[in-house]
Amino acid sequence: MALNLDIGDEVTLSATILKLLQSGRASVKIPTHNFPFAIDPPANAKPGDRVAVTGHVIGVDLDNGRVTIKVGGLVTVDIVSVLAWKPSRNGSR
Repeated sequence: MALNLDIGDEVTLSATILKLLQSGRASVKIPTHNFPFAIDPPANAKPGDRVAVTGHVIGVDLDNGRVTIKVGGLVTVDIVSVLAWKPSRNGSR
């Protein structure tokens, strides 16, 4: 999938809930992101559920095929992990 990602674009990633934490958050696995990450889970979420995580692009590394997205914290993933993409409205293209 060839994406013309730019700073400020909205992207959606897929995440799998690993476990629900006592704090009410959920520990999730995001493909190609090799670090733990926690999100506010949807109602009735349980381990094994797949959820969409949406955020805004803050960095693009085309040489390495990676994109950094702000989704509460920062997540850097391979561009191929992006499920959906919506250009920003600022018209910077």
